[in-house]
Amino acid sequence: METTTISQEAKGFYKLNWLQRIGFGSGDLAQNLIFQTVACYLMIYLTTVLKISPAFVSGLILTVRLIDCFWSPVVGRYIDNRNPKLGKYRTYLLYGGIPLTVAACLLMLPQAATWSMTMKMIYATASYTVLSMIYSVVNIPYGSIMASMTRDNDEVLILTSTRMVCANIGQIIVQAGFPIGLAMCVHAAIDWNQATFMAIGTIPAFIILPSLPILKKWLGKKGLYYTLLSIGLIGFAILFVIGKFFDVSHYNTLVQIAKVMTGVGLLVGSLMWALVPEVITEAEYRTGNRPAATVNALAGVAFKAGFSIAGWITPLVMGWIGFNFATEESALATDPMAWFTVTCIFAIVGFVLLMLCFMGSKENITTTPEKPVTFGEMWQEFKDSKCLQLVLSIFVVVFLASFISGPVNAYYPKLANYSEIAQNAILWFTTIIPAVLLVVVGYLIYKYPLTDEKLDEMNMEIESRH
Repeated sequence: METTTISQEAKGFYKLNWLQRIGFGSGDLAQNLIFQTVACYLMIYLTTVLKISPAFVSGLILTVRLIDCFWSPVVGRYIDNRNPKLGKYRTYLLYGGIPLTVAACLLMLPQAATWSMTMKMIYATASYTVLSMIYSVVNIPYGSIMASMTRDNDEVLILTSTRMVCANIGQIIVQAGFPIGLAMCVHAAIDWNQATFMAIGTIPAFIILPSLPILKKWLGKKGLYYTLLSIGLIGFAILFVIGKFFDVSHYNTLVQIAKVMTGVGLLVGSLMWALVPEVITEAEYRTGNRPAATVNALAGVAFKAGFSIAGWITPLVMGWIGFNFATEESALATDPMAWFTVTCIFAIVGFVLLMLCFMGSKENITTTPEKPVTFGEMWQEFKDSKCLQLVLSIFVVVFLASFISGPVNAYYPKLANYSEIAQNAILWFTTIIPAVLLVVVGYLIYKYPLTDEKLDEMNMEIESRH
């Protein structure tokens, strides 16, 4: 038995221990302490604390994300063409983690609230752009580490589930902890219903993700996705009916249950990262190169495209219908120092976790191309790989569904406080649009061609060539 294991590991099918798995997963927890802060609260900060117009915030988020869509392939190409001494991918957790922490702390500088509107806009643009670009320098190589640790599909699934459990820990800490932290900083009463609603959608991750190997065995890969999406659609339907025809505050228990169900559906977004190593394997099977950072960069572009569209549409439409974040009843405390303090705490803890990831991740499978990867070759890879095209499309749609409601989730528990037109807009962003997008995700998953059996054949063929 031991001889068989050694033979398999010689072919790249490494078995990992839990220290390595958790060490790797801590990197996603670290990054989500920063990313979720931006995704859920940056728009509210800019419009309610700095009082910048929603139209400008909408344009800013879209512009920065578009810049990042061009920047990410540059980063991916740079990483794929180099092999630093501290690790092909791990190196960037250390050298990128330090400036990432500093940039995150400077994102919500309290002094900015006293500046002129012009200076506020310049500051917001510069700080958000720099943070976004540095984040890519950490996130892209981090995503590539998983494909460098093992070829074993079962291990990849365990790594993905571990990573996503850690990511959802970060998500629940930020989504619930940020409003609680703000309230504590200003010595205000904590709105537990609001904090719970913001975070409870992440609860399914802690139940479903550790059970992925068993669920996948029972339901199959696609069957698992379809089941999760169906539960999510039912949850969105319940939230819409309650918000449209009843007083949300009178049905708090049912609202929280429905929110958990929507979290089950949106969990498909977390599972999409398990498809990235599959696409990398398919590319290696066709071309002989293993373009891990390149594929992760393209996946990052698709992920950020979904995030960008969500961040652009939400403040734009809310501002267009007359919902003024600066003058309406605020969903969160608006003290600048409180925002700065909570953000700094998350950023510093995130840096410590990145260092744990750096020390705990082991790269077993890495290749550096004989000649540098060009942007033309990256574009050619996209054109040649139907699997990559489908996965990137799924990324765009599922993360658009995940983030479209992020900035207005804090307003749903207090729906009755707003005008009828604002209530309808909040319902569209928190229920109808995400539900429609999940249906699209189901169709794209139906078209995805790679089965586990096919992947095993590819991996064995790749190793036999070596």
